[in-house]
Amino acid sequence: MKKIMLVNISIIILSLFLVAGSAFGLSEVYKNNIYDPGMLKPKDSVLNVKVGERVPDFSLPSVQGGNVTLGQFHGKKNVVLSFIPAAWTPVCSDQWPGYNIAQPIFDKFDAILLGISADNIPTLFAWTNQMGDLWFPVLSDFWPHGALASKLGILRSNGTTERATFIIDKQGIIRYIDVHDINERPPLEDIVRELQKLK
Repeated sequence: MKKIMLVNISIIILSLFLVAGSAFGLSEVYKNNIYDPGMLKPKDSVLNVKVGERVPDFSLPSVQGGNVTLGQFHGKKNVVLSFIPAAWTPVCSDQWPGYNIAQPIFDKFDAILLGISADNIPTLFAWTNQMGDLWFPVLSDFWPHGALASKLGILRSNGTTERATFIIDKQGIIRYIDVHDINERPPLEDIVRELQKLK
């Protein structure tokens, strides 16, 4: 009971930090570079995978250098895949920096976060440098364009991905999927709740 209360208190504190960070954490120069696409169709794809299935393995280039494969975490880490639609857009620019504050929670649940976008490496490099250091690898699903997103069924008709979260256990099995309204940031507490179940 104490553990659950501590996690819930942590989530509330983190949520407050995320709201504060969104409002005050971005420099004016950075804010001026953000493109606002306006309201978009909340979802625009059909999933190809289900909870309980094995996720297809992948190897994607990382902004930090080299390729990252899902297989390298098998038997070692739970994996959270965080797909965002596009660099330099408002919700995405709030979502990923917010995960910096949550790193201790991911560590607590023996999880690695992988940020994935269909943008190319130079775009992701410039964008993440403007945001500041991110503790997790940022991967490009640019070429073949959106190949992983397409396999999962989250590639939108305009070539961007859904705002989607997948939690994969150490055996490579999908334990949670959230294809979120593209106009909103997914709640961190949902990810924490699902990671707790893997403990």
